[in-house]
Amino acid sequence: MSQPSILIVDDDATLSDMLCQLLTREHWSVRAVLTGAEGELALSQHRPDVVLLDLMLPDANGLDLCRRWRTTHPDVGILMLTARGKPLDKVLGLEVGADDYLSKPFDKRELVARIRALIRRQAPERTAPTLLRFDSLTIDLLRREVRVGDECVALTSIEFKLLHELARTPGKPHTREQLSALVQVGKYRPLDRTVDAQVYRLRRKLLKHGPDGGWIDTVRGEGYAFVPRSV
Repeated sequence: MSQPSILIVDDDATLSDMLCQLLTREHWSVRAVLTGAEGELALSQHRPDVVLLDLMLPDANGLDLCRRWRTTHPDVGILMLTARGKPLDKVLGLEVGADDYLSKPFDKRELVARIRALIRRQAPERTAPTLLRFDSLTIDLLRREVRVGDECVALTSIEFKLLHELARTPGKPHTREQLSALVQVGKYRPLDRTVDAQVYRLRRKLLKHGPDGGWIDTVRGEGYAFVPRSV
């Protein structure tokens, strides 16, 4: 297996140097840039496994970069590093496509653990099927795109992750706790009612294009299950 590669996009040169030393000791290949434009170039040229992305850069907004990179590089793990640690900031970061979110200042061991978790998550996706098909429903894991017939279903990053995890094991119920853990690395966990709301929105979007009831069933006393149906 090739050496995991990490790209740091942060305008704090002192912090970037410290991170380079820390992550190099983990035997990872590390590259650091100070601007969004440099990050864009490095991401295209070197295809890292994980990007550590600052929210506030001198030439770009980290949320805008994350949204764009999630579309153009769907297989990269994105961990946002930022001094803005309010719950709403975290939710926004996750909604635009970040896989994890860590507030500054942070514990070095926690950062390394979260990067390891993202690398583990990326590894099986390289050998797993890139398309899941269920009659008229297609889930494209590389493009992070969902289609029902010829129509594209616009999903948020979290909604896509929920659908992917449910569809990987058709018919198997997932508890709310399992869904929270599956779609989010790190300490942040949505409340049960938040997961319910996310599943409700996902099911409503699918229902516009699919059969009565959609593809997601509520399993009383257990949670939710993906049940393939024909349109």
